[in-house]
Amino acid sequence: MDLFSSSWTALRTAVAELPDEDLSQPSGCTGWLVRDLVCHLIIDAQDVLITLVTPAETEPTRNAVTYWDVADTPPTGDDPLDALTVRLAAAYEEPWLLKFHLDDVGSAAGRAAELADPDLRVSTRDEVLTVGDYLSAYVLEWSLHHLDLIAHLPDAAEPPAESLARSREMLEEIAGTAFPASWSDKDALLVGTGRRAPTDVEKAELGESAAKLPLVLG
Repeated sequence: MDLFSSSWTALRTAVAELPDEDLSQPSGCTGWLVRDLVCHLIIDAQDVLITLVTPAETEPTRNAVTYWDVADTPPTGDDPLDALTVRLAAAYEEPWLLKFHLDDVGSAAGRAAELADPDLRVSTRDEVLTVGDYLSAYVLEWSLHHLDLIAHLPDAAEPPAESLARSREMLEEIAGTAFPASWSDKDALLVGTGRRAPTDVEKAELGESAAKLPLVLG
């Protein structure tokens, strides 16, 4: 629960501190500018709010790790929902409106998470999780998207170290193998999810595990 709050606060703060012109820079998400990613974060925040008020009575079917599905191919940016996000982001026109909406909805999602009972069962995507597991899964979401946000913005603040470390642990569980200990948490997340291609040295360090990558999470 604490990692959800710290990672989400760090991500929203990073967005709030971006100069307006940076919203037009590419993000780490294929086919999306930074403003498109920020629009996606607004939708994510809405999903958090919706899920936290959608209680379930049945036993959990997923946890923080199994919440994630692994796709066969990386996104191309051509998915209809991805294209809709681009159109929605462009409709804001003024950067401050986009930032304001994220701060408004994002703050509400953060407060709702802090008030939620971690043992409560909730439903999302036709699956059931405890609130604790659901919010833990979003630590990985926030960390990856924070890296996407700053992919081409070297002066922007990075995600909290503890969030990166926990996200690496979850990604290793999803992969069923550990990344080389010499890798930083950031590099493990970037290479592990296909956001950066491994170098020849990194491929050699991965050995047979290289065949399992990238992990395209959805």
